[in-house]
Amino acid sequence: MPFLSPNSLASLVESAVSTQCSRLGRAAHAQIIKTLDNPLPSFIYNHLVNMYSKLDRPNSAQLLLSLTPNRSVVTWTALIAGSVQNGRFTSALFHFSNMRRDSIQPNDFTFPCAFKASGSLRSPLVGKQVHALAVKAGQISDVFVGCSAFDMYSKAGLTEEARKMFDEMPERNIATWNAYLSNSVLEGRYDDALTAFIEFRHEGWEPNLITFCAFLNACAGASYLRLGRQLHGFVLQSGFEADVSVANGLIDFYGKCHQVGCSEIIFSGISKPNDVSWCSMIVSYVQNDEEEKACLVFLRARKEGIEPTDFMVSSVLSACAGLSVLEVGKSVHTLAVKACVVGNIFVGSALVDMYGKCGSIEDAERAFDEMPERNLVTWNAMIGGYAHQGQADMAVTLFDEMTCGSHRVAPNYVTFVCVLSACSRAGSVNVGMEIFESMRGRYGIEPGAEHYACVVDLLGRAGMVEQAYQFIKKMPIRPTVSVWGALLGASKMFGKSELGKVAADNLFELDPLDSGNHVLLSNMFAAAGRWEEATLVRKEMKDVGIKKGAGCSWITAGNAVHVFQAKDTSHERNSEIQAMLAKLRGEMEAAGYIPDTSFALFDLEEEEKAMEVWYHSEKIALAFGLISIPAGVPIRITKNLRICGDCHSAIKFISGIVGREIIVRDNNLFHRFRDNQCSCRDYW
Repeated sequence: MPFLSPNSLASLVESAVSTQCSRLGRAAHAQIIKTLDNPLPSFIYNHLVNMYSKLDRPNSAQLLLSLTPNRSVVTWTALIAGSVQNGRFTSALFHFSNMRRDSIQPNDFTFPCAFKASGSLRSPLVGKQVHALAVKAGQISDVFVGCSAFDMYSKAGLTEEARKMFDEMPERNIATWNAYLSNSVLEGRYDDALTAFIEFRHEGWEPNLITFCAFLNACAGASYLRLGRQLHGFVLQSGFEADVSVANGLIDFYGKCHQVGCSEIIFSGISKPNDVSWCSMIVSYVQNDEEEKACLVFLRARKEGIEPTDFMVSSVLSACAGLSVLEVGKSVHTLAVKACVVGNIFVGSALVDMYGKCGSIEDAERAFDEMPERNLVTWNAMIGGYAHQGQADMAVTLFDEMTCGSHRVAPNYVTFVCVLSACSRAGSVNVGMEIFESMRGRYGIEPGAEHYACVVDLLGRAGMVEQAYQFIKKMPIRPTVSVWGALLGASKMFGKSELGKVAADNLFELDPLDSGNHVLLSNMFAAAGRWEEATLVRKEMKDVGIKKGAGCSWITAGNAVHVFQAKDTSHERNSEIQAMLAKLRGEMEAAGYIPDTSFALFDLEEEEKAMEVWYHSEKIALAFGLISIPAGVPIRITKNLRICGDCHSAIKFISGIVGREIIVRDNNLFHRFRDNQCSCRDYW
């Protein structure tokens, strides 16, 4: 093999860096030792330190630096830059300090690395010291150094210092503007980002990909649809519409502005979508309550060979939670394990949330316990899972462990919604009121409309409907739809027709076109035998043009979803379903079941009322589940409305008769029926 010149060997070392090939780098190093005499030229040492540092071989890089006879700022900067590139920020600052001890002055390449390390560690004290050194060395006026100092202050949370740094910069480049826009978005200062973009354009700058994406993120965060559309036009005019990063930003923007159709158009126009494109489309569907489409897009991505990322998996798990499709969620969990992302904190939190919302609380607990680390979202998901199951004791115990145990995680607005709803669903009035009072006094969190609605629901479910109404009248904020809705539901449950009418009148004023409130009021009058008033409410709905959505229940069996409505006879196995219903009814009546005809919503004869309630959709779905799902497997039913009292009572009977676990998720909470009992303790 012919001998290579020092320059050729240096080029070989650089090739190892550019190709990220450690083996090539070591081979080049061996050739250098074999062919070049000691001491090696200084530039060869610099190349070697740079290579080992960039290839994340810190021990080798430091050893070579110690062997370098004439260490220069280039040598030290190579070591510092490689440490920053590989996320070794503490080491980078340690090397920066040792460079200063070596009497080497940092240059305009060293300072940006030190600023990035300080910002990434959220260490403003060290960052300010580096800033002082940059001022002393006369380097702070350099555009790259100044931009790095500004970015450091932004990432360290020192907004005022960052703005001052930005204003005092004698020269700005596009990277400086992009840093300002991006950090403003990250801090939630969307209007500042938009104002800066206008100033950026007034100064004659042309945006690049990063600028467009930052501005789109600002429009998405603030839900400025019109402004974002204007930028979309600018993107088309500038010829950037073909860039996949900009297209991904547009998908995200339209999704967050609830224009999912536009997101679909953008996505379909991308010639080669990457994993971010697929993930953005999935998230757009989830944000717009189109979870089924989100799952279908995920399947398409897998068929296209896209490897699932942590963000993609957590997003599709959210879709599974919204649909309450446990088996699909378990399949995604398996993919997460295979993709080695299950240890990710976001994926773990999404798993806890999915299992909790799918009614598999044991799996939620297992996912929670197996997480190597937890954040506030994780704790909220587990507390929310217990809330869905009506397990107030477990929710409160976990809340105490979170806030008072060794973890000491500060609760937020969502935490209190979860724990208060758990207390509400379990009828734990005293505990719930105590937690509500602690919000402002102990944790400094001002209660919002959701918290007041939880308290009204808490009092109402306990039969304290009058107290709930008095609580509403004393609220410091205007009662919302959810507050009056909770009172209306409690009034129906306990036959408080007059208070129900008060709640309904307020609901009609706040949301006159919501069919659910009209139906609930009509049902309340029907249950009380006030048929004329019930008929009048339904007539008013018809006159105004309000249509009630059809109630339905669905169940997954044989890799298919089967949907049923009341009195449904359209299923291909209808004869078997009817035979099972007849068999169940006979066994239930023998066990003492008496139909609750108050849930028949029409003025009929008693026998007709009994038949009316017997053919509700959840009973038909249950009968289908019993003939199609193997023994020993829990039957899981989802209903788009609240389960009626008669169905609740009937399914309790059936769970004991057939010896099966039956889980019903209505639009309020989970009901877990076993051995003639329900997990909700009849507080439904």
